Amino acid sequence: MYKLEEPVYFYLFTIIPVIIVVFLLVLWWKKRTQKKFAYPDLLARLAPNISTFKSVLKLILFLIGISFLIISLVNPKMGTKLKTVKREGVDIVFALDVSKSMLAEDIAPNRLEKAKQIISKIIDKLGSDRVGIIIYAGNAYPLLPITTDHAAANMFLQNANPDMVSSQGTAINEALNLAKTYYNNDEQTNRFLIVISDGEDHQEETKQIAQNLANEGVKMYTIGVGTEKGGPIPIKLNGSLIGYKKDNKGETVITQRKPDILQGIAEASNGMYIDGNKTENPVNTIEKIIGNAQKSEFETKQFSDYKDQFQWFVGLGFLFLLLDVFLFDKKTKWLKKVDLFNEEKK
Repeated sequence: MYKLEEPVYFYLFTIIPVIIVVFLLVLWWKKRTQKKFAYPDLLARLAPNISTFKSVLKLILFLIGISFLIISLVNPKMGTKLKTVKREGVDIVFALDVSKSMLAEDIAPNRLEKAKQIISKIIDKLGSDRVGIIIYAGNAYPLLPITTDHAAANMFLQNANPDMVSSQGTAINEALNLAKTYYNNDEQTNRFLIVISDGEDHQEETKQIAQNLANEGVKMYTIGVGTEKGGPIPIKLNGSLIGYKKDNKGETVITQRKPDILQGIAEASNGMYIDGNKTENPVNTIEKIIGNAQKSEFETKQFSDYKDQFQWFVGLGFLFLLLDVFLFDKKTKWLKKVDLFNEEKK
């Protein structure tokens, strides 16, 4: 495991294209000045050992050296061992609907991306709480087991899409049953399940499963995305729109948000339904709920004893800079034979 101590220094890499541009301008200026001084044949006789290839090679060595020195300023660190630490927090599982109806663009950019934004912003506001992610459509799948690694949660979240499930539909019942397996800490008194969906195709018996979860101590909240007016489901190929989903009669399917079902699920579990069309609304609400919840202590493993690795990059940086210093612009015998730039034929 590694971490970067000062990633802000990566901005120094912007000087590399500047150096390349300056080098090319100087090279162009030299060529132009030399042409004014004498003809190419005469220049070749006056300075037979000048090599364009060696100049380019010196530039490459210089840039590699500078790059290593910049990385040394960033100071990569490597974790050498795992240790068990005690933290306080709650367990939060997100159940994300990735059915085709979530691709409707009645809210920008579409329902699924809006749902991802909500989850991501909620995760960013969490402290040491543990999070897990489930995706569901015709089937439910664990996208990320419960963890304290919020960066990993956001990374896995961005990859969620309808193609990750084998069949279409809305198997929220499977998602709720799968969520039960996520709460592996029997001493955790505050467990949260947050379902984000448009409510399309949800079944009435889901309310009973939600009530069972509530009886097991899981607080369930639902977030609805999409408009009640609805919109068509786009079909895209390589990012380009090629049409809209149609039913058996050839008519365009209009998918609508079904808040009544989502509200019923929340009420059955003594939770709350939240309108998710405005991102800050569910984010602020959930943040307040989690912030007021009693935190339980749990054990987790994390890398410790991170060791500095900058010295390796400093050494490599100076090595390449020394090679640049001791490498002359003049041609050598083996380079004359290789003649990569056809300089001998000019």
